[in-house]
Amino acid sequence: MPAMVQPFLHDKVRTLVARARRLSKLTPHRVGLRAQDRPYAPSAAHFAAANRRLRAIDRHVTARLTYLDANWRRSTPDRVLVYLALVEREIDRARRAFGMFFEVFSQRGSAFAPALAAHDAIAVDCYAAVRQAAPLVFRGPMLKPLTYMEHGYSPATTRRGIALSRLLGEPNPFPLIRIPWDRDNPWQAVFLHEVAHNLQADLGLWQKNQDAVVHRLARSRAPALVGSIYRRWHKEIFADLAALLLGGPAAAWGMLDFLAHPVQRTLTYQPGGAHPTGYLRAMILAEMLTRMGFDAEAARVREVWRTLYRLPRDHRIPTVLLATAGDVIPAVVDEVAFQTRRGLAQRALADVIPFRQADEHAIRAAARSLANNQVPTDLPPRFLVSASRYALGLGAPAGPLSDLVIRHLADPTKAPRAATQNPLAIAA
Repeated sequence: MPAMVQPFLHDKVRTLVARARRLSKLTPHRVGLRAQDRPYAPSAAHFAAANRRLRAIDRHVTARLTYLDANWRRSTPDRVLVYLALVEREIDRARRAFGMFFEVFSQRGSAFAPALAAHDAIAVDCYAAVRQAAPLVFRGPMLKPLTYMEHGYSPATTRRGIALSRLLGEPNPFPLIRIPWDRDNPWQAVFLHEVAHNLQADLGLWQKNQDAVVHRLARSRAPALVGSIYRRWHKEIFADLAALLLGGPAAAWGMLDFLAHPVQRTLTYQPGGAHPTGYLRAMILAEMLTRMGFDAEAARVREVWRTLYRLPRDHRIPTVLLATAGDVIPAVVDEVAFQTRRGLAQRALADVIPFRQADEHAIRAAARSLANNQVPTDLPPRFLVSASRYALGLGAPAGPLSDLVIRHLADPTKAPRAATQNPLAIAA
C-alpha cells in the first residue's frame, strides 16, 4: 500500500471502528423512560425482541470488523475501501433499526404516552376477541402490536415479520401501528381497520383471502377486469369488514367519516390502487351491515352516501365496476366474511370475530354513560371506540370525552385485560 495513503486509511478505519457497535442495545433508561412512564412503556418482551434484532445485526458488524482488522493493512487501497463500505452497510442497518425502535419506545415518555397505551389496550382486546371466540386459532403467544405517533394523513400498520425497506430488509419483530399526531382520540374507527390488517396476517389469511375472492368472482363470471380490481382491493376490504365485526355499526360511520372527501376524489378510480374507490367502499360497508343484521343502519349509510355523491355523467369510475356492483359486492362480502376457511378451523371471519345485537345495545348504553362522564368498566376496550363515537353524537364535549376514555384504557387496573387470562394469549 502506498505510504502516503496508509495514514489516511488508518484514520478512516479508526473512525469507523469508533462508530461501530454502539447501537446494539436499548433499555428503558436509554430511551428516556422514567419511573412515572412505566404504566405506558413497551413491555420487557418488546425490548427483548428489539434487542435480539439489534444483536443479530451487531454480529454482522463484528464479523465485518474482524475481517477488516485482519486484512486492510496488506490489501490494496481499492480493496480497503470495499471492506470499509461493507462495514458501513452493517452499521447503517444497525442505525436504522436502533433509530426506529428508539423513536417508537421513547414516545412512551411523552405527553402522548397515555393515548398510545390506550390504543395498545384496544389492539390487545381485538386479539382477545378472536381468542375468546376461537381458542387456539393462533399458534401461540405473540407480542402485541405497539402504537406510535408519526406524520401522515391516515393510520397505517407494519405487519409482524415483514421485511422493511427502512431497515434494509430486516424483518419487523412485532406489529407497529402508526397514529397520525392529530388522530389520537379514542373514537377513530380507522384504528380498528389497522388492527384488522394485523389480524389478517397473524391468522394466515393474507393470500388465502385474495385467492378466494378471485375464484369466487371467476365462478360468478364477473368480467376479468372486475376480478383483477377486487383482487387488488382484497386486503383493504378484509380490514374494513373486520373493523365492523370489531366495532359494529359505529365503525362503519367512523370509516365513512374518514372517507368523506370532495366529490371528485370519492368518484375517482385510481388504477393500481390498493383501496376501493370511495363510492364503492361505502357500498361494501353497507352490505356488511346488512349481513350483520343491521338493515336500518345499512339503509342510512346508502342514503347518506348517495345523497352526498350523486353519480354525474362525467364520474371517473369504470362503468363495468358500477354495472356489476349489485352482484359483485354481495359476493365479495360473503366470501371474505362469511365463508369458512381452513386456517380458521373451518369457520368464517364472522364466527371468529362475532358481533351481535346485544353488543350494539351494550355500546349504546355505554355511550350514554360516557356522555354523563362515566366509563362503564365492563365494556371491552374495542367497544369503547364505538361508544365514544356515539357519545360525541349525544353531545359529549370532545376534549373531556377523549381524556376520560384514554385515562381509563391506559390504566391497567381499570381496563379489561381478557387476553392476559389465557395461557395462549397475546404476550405483553
